[in-house]
Amino acid sequence: MESFPEVPKVEFRFPDAANPGLEVLDLETLYKRLSQCKHDPSQAHRIKFHSLIYITQGEGAHFIDFHEHQYQPGSFIFVNKNQIHAYDFVNRPQGKLIVVTEEFIDSIHANIRLPFFTPMHLVSSYLPVLTLNPSLRESCEALLHEISKEQNCSNSDNLLVQLLFSALLLKLTRERSADGTRYLSEQRAQKFAQFLVLIEDHYTVTREASAYADMMHITYKSLNQICKLACNQTAKQLIDAHLILQAKRKLIVDSYQIQQLAYQLGFDEVTNFVKFFKRHTLLTPSQFKECFKR
Repeated sequence: MESFPEVPKVEFRFPDAANPGLEVLDLETLYKRLSQCKHDPSQAHRIKFHSLIYITQGEGAHFIDFHEHQYQPGSFIFVNKNQIHAYDFVNRPQGKLIVVTEEFIDSIHANIRLPFFTPMHLVSSYLPVLTLNPSLRESCEALLHEISKEQNCSNSDNLLVQLLFSALLLKLTRERSADGTRYLSEQRAQKFAQFLVLIEDHYTVTREASAYADMMHITYKSLNQICKLACNQTAKQLIDAHLILQAKRKLIVDSYQIQQLAYQLGFDEVTNFVKFFKRHTLLTPSQFKECFKR
């Protein structure tokens, strides 16, 4: 992947005020809108909403947070809010783009508890592409069709759209094998989701797992047990994974200088940050930046 100058932060403007928070559109429509875009969607950009891409035709790779992920017909690609991604305009797959705001997800959570949009990309075993079997594919396509039909009717009911989308998420959540939360009780799954969100909010303040346990009002041992059961990683490993991901984003996307980044991430000395980065990536920050200039 080439270097990323001035990587844009993209928000979504929903065309229909009667259906705020969710839109389903054909990928072909996205391709036709290129002339209206202020950025090139085939280049890395950070999104301020959640996105699901469903592939009906075509094969290729989708770029998410410095990795290429292969897809094929029947694949769902999940991109969480604040992740960096780029569309595959070389192969131009056909399918659907589902754009969802945080507010829409909150409205669903008021009725149904779904840990679906927690930042599972911090988990080492997580894969953002899920390829469906023929039976599940047929069922999910039917739900997408019903969502689109409801949104396009003159007296659209947003509650019905929420319920249909919730049904789609429930089916995908049940199928998603990389989501270790299926092995947790509901209470522990909620705690695990809370921990991942806290990491995103406080990673520049503390890297100590015990501090996060205190924020959650549980013991350090309990937090570690939940993490190991969910994803076979310790709480500390998850904290460090997020710190490394943020460091990569800021080095490449936001063009931070290494000294500036070290202090922003909470390191007292630049050398400590360089050692930390190299221990986790086998590259120094400078070497990592050079890799993405080629």
